[in-house]
Amino acid sequence: MRPGVLTVGAVRTAALLLALAALGSTLRHGIDRPGTALAFVALVALGALARRGAAPGEREPAPLAAAGALAYALLGESAGNPAGHGVLQTVAVVTAAGLAGTAPHLARGRGPGPDHLARRVLTIGFAALCFQPLHPSGAVVRHLGEGPPYVLSLGLLLLLTALCDAVLAALLLRARTGFPYGPLLRDELRALLGIGSAVCATGAVMALGVAAAGPWALPVLAVPLLLTQVSHRRYEAVRTVNRQTIASLARATEVAGCTPPGHARRVAALSTAVGRELGLSGTELTVLEHAALMHDIGQLSLVDPVEGGATALLPAEEQRRIALLGGAVVRRTGVPPAVAVIVERQADPYREQPLPARIVRTVNAYDDLTSTGPGTGAGGGAGAALDALERLRLGTARDHHPDVVECLARVLARGGAAGMTPVVPG
Repeated sequence: MRPGVLTVGAVRTAALLLALAALGSTLRHGIDRPGTALAFVALVALGALARRGAAPGEREPAPLAAAGALAYALLGESAGNPAGHGVLQTVAVVTAAGLAGTAPHLARGRGPGPDHLARRVLTIGFAALCFQPLHPSGAVVRHLGEGPPYVLSLGLLLLLTALCDAVLAALLLRARTGFPYGPLLRDELRALLGIGSAVCATGAVMALGVAAAGPWALPVLAVPLLLTQVSHRRYEAVRTVNRQTIASLARATEVAGCTPPGHARRVAALSTAVGRELGLSGTELTVLEHAALMHDIGQLSLVDPVEGGATALLPAEEQRRIALLGGAVVRRTGVPPAVAVIVERQADPYREQPLPARIVRTVNAYDDLTSTGPGTGAGGGAGAALDALERLRLGTARDHHPDVVECLARVLARGGAAGMTPVVPG
């Protein structure tokens, strides 16, 4: 059994055991302060229900549910009276509310995956374990007081909880894809600066608000995060439209008969996988993906189309001319200038290229080599892939960087770009 499968199984098993223990303990001993618990159940369930329309790859598709769960884990008092619900009741309430809110999505086949649910249970359990045992004993207030030091301690706990979630998310993604852990963790930490920071801040404010005014404060305190969620969704929609526009421009070469069907999409997916393997993350991956999608757009300026669209088989000077034509076209599309630079420099000797241009050049050559010639098709078969890799290795003196070629070989050995998650800009 692969180590990745063991890792995913261990995380899911730990979350399942914790949830079952929490539910069993709560059913056995009863619910402390059922009114407060019911208010948080309603908040978390509604937040999970509102995840409808979450974009693929979105880091936190249900921010209101996450904030409500975090607030219940950090709740020490309710309207001035001790909450006293403890760690296991916290996990039980969050689990039950989350299942109630996601059940309609799961019935339609659009609910969160097991990894996301496991992360939620373990992260909330961690936050509750750090806070709940100390607050009833008075240790926190006795040593820090109830002023700014107490708020700062909550901030520190929020930071640790966010780090716990990021570590788990990167660990699960590493287990499923095999990509290096460092860049995946950087992606998760960078995402905390967006909707993640709003979730943490709202969770803390909700805990403090309910401690002073009781559960009736929850609807008012939820409004700012709801507005943030709406704005975030609009931003996601704009970004999706932008990516669809770039993909449509990339397909122009296929519609014109300049490149084989699916060539730009295959090069973009495989380039992104190689980029992750080489340590790129966040915005770097987004720029690489866009450049890979439009790397052949210069062929639209040619009077005589390249046979089969295989620019990798052309003389170096002709490749360079097509790359420069493509860069000029890309600069008129409004995408970041870094995308045009990669397109322009994809035909340079690799010692003069930035890393993204090296990746695009090598992956494009691989797809050209596996998509042309007798017995090959889209992506090529096993024999064509081995032959293409061998030819790329022979070209490492000038055309292809050895590290990129070997990284491509490792990605292909794991199944290519299959199982990749969408690229989310940092």
